[in-house]
Amino acid sequence: MTKEAVHTAHAPQPAGAYSQGVVAGGFLHTAGFGPKDPLTGEVPELVGDQTRQVLRNLTAVLAERGLTLDDVVKVTVHLQHLHRDFAAFDAAYRPFFTAPYPVRTTVGSDLMNILVEIDVVAVLPTD
Repeated sequence: MTKEAVHTAHAPQPAGAYSQGVVAGGFLHTAGFGPKDPLTGEVPELVGDQTRQVLRNLTAVLAERGLTLDDVVKVTVHLQHLHRDFAAFDAAYRPFFTAPYPVRTTVGSDLMNILVEIDVVAVLPTD
């Protein structure tokens, strides 16, 4: 199996030894992205705004391989405050996806000064 790193300047840069995304086995797997705006470095305050920024960051990584959120088959979401923020997160998340929706796992996690982190798996087109 071969794997290829995916990189874009339009999403936050890795803060450690990991890639923004990796293509392998017919899929693009992304790193978990937080809500940092790659241009300003700012992080929105509210979970809905953070969710929208995270999804824009993920969209930028997908675009490097000609993909969109419509190509996503699996989403993993980490919320700092699962019970408190789930409804606001889900309301912000819904407009980014269309049916058939990807599968999604949403868990509560201890995050580093953010409210939401998301990673996705997208299927690559077959030629």
